[in-house]
This record gives sequence, C-alpha cells and structure tokens, in this order.
Amino acid sequence: MEPVYRTIIGLARTVFFLEGLKFTIKGDEHIPARGGAVLAVNHTGYMDFTYAGLPVRTPKRYIRFMAKKEVFDNKISGPIMRALKHIPVDRAAGAESYQAAVDNLRRGELVGVYPEATISRSFEIKQFKSGAARMAIEAQVPIVPIVIWGAQRVWTKGFPKRLGRTNTPIAIAVGQPIQPYEPAGDLTDELRSTMQKMLLDLQEGYVHESNAYWVPARLGGSAPTLEEADAMDAAEVQAKAERRNAGGPRQEDR
Repeated sequence: MEPVYRTIIGLARTVFFLEGLKFTIKGDEHIPARGGAVLAVNHTGYMDFTYAGLPVRTPKRYIRFMAKKEVFDNKISGPIMRALKHIPVDRAAGAESYQAAVDNLRRGELVGVYPEATISRSFEIKQFKSGAARMAIEAQVPIVPIVIWGAQRVWTKGFPKRLGRTNTPIAIAVGQPIQPYEPAGDLTDELRSTMQKMLLDLQEGYVHESNAYWVPARLGGSAPTLEEADAMDAAEVQAKAERRNAGGPRQEDR
C-alpha cells in the first residue's frame, strides 16, 4: 500500500476530469503484473509522466520515474517526488542515478524513462539514448514501450500551458514487452523503431488541425521537422553552455 501515491493519483484523476481530457488506452494488458520492467515513454509534453501512469493502474502498479534533480530540489515538488520514490537524475553524477534505477528494477519496480531525454519539439520520435536498454540488460528485465499522443496540446515546450477545460483527446498505447539482449545499441534501435510504428498507428486515428503548432510538419502542422528541431535543441544547449561560461570565474580570478 502506498497512501501518498494513491492520493496523488486520485488528485490527478480529478484534474483530468475537470480538464475534460478524453483518454483512449490500448495495450494496458502488456504492463507486467509483477516484477521489474523499464517503461520507455515518448516525450512530447510536460505532463507525459502523469498520463503514462494510467495504463499502469490496470494491474494496480506504480511507476518510479527518472527525473532531473532540479525537480527534487524544488520546495513544493521535491517532497512529493521523494514520497513517490521517483529517482533523481543528477547530470553531474549520472552513474549514481543509473545504478539507483537498476537497483529499483532488481527489486521488482517499474522504472519510467524518456529515451529521447528531452521533449521533442517536432513531436516525432527523436534519437534515443541507450540508458533504457543498458539498464534493462543489466537488471535482466523487459522494456515496455509506451507512446502517448495529444499530450503536447496540454503543455509543451515553447507554448503556453492549457490546463483549463479543453476536452483534449489523448491516446495512449502500450506495446508488447521487449526482452533484453546485447548489444545495447541494437536493442535501442529496436525500441525506437517499435515506438515509431506505435506513434504512426496512434496518429492514424487522431484528428489533426491544419497548420496547428502541435501537429508535426509531416501531417500538415506548423511544428518544425525533426531535423529543424534537432538544430534548435543544439543551439539551445550551446547557448546554455555559453551562459555558464560567461558566469564562471574570470581568468584573473582563477
């Protein structure tokens, strides 16, 4: 029993109801009823992790999400994240976060990860990091792919949040578990290919608005292409690095 987690889930469901969100979930039978598993989720918006928890409730289980350390440092979100036993990711100490995830998997937990690492501005599947595959191999647990479509309409990077009653349809698909195998690069490629196919399937049955910011360019929307989005991400990373360097000690102070 996890009273705090159950309370948070109840509050989240109330918020979803007030927002009028219309969920369509398929494949939730693929969530393991017991034992560890890596849940790999695509990343299009800030609320993805709350929606990914819905199919996991079919077998009455909980996800331990890997989330950046800054969320745990926040006075409001920090205590909640720790109470829910999520896993802080410190980019300066990545090995420690990785080991914590593997330990959770070996204890039989479901660990949620974003293989894309950052929100996809194109809303297409970005290139994957190999962490999900590597931890599945090390813990000898399956990877369960989860794809969400429509979350970017609620709140995504670079656009205002829409947390009122929007009646937004959100589609969620859970794929068959992928058993771990080496090398990790091949497993990562299979995971990405699987999630790309799942995304295309979800998009087929979804109504897209012409020229809308949340619709991929491929489907007639105004979102950047995957290549354009990657260039934007690279420029943002460079700008952050330059700001850090500018704020560091001057040569004469060293």
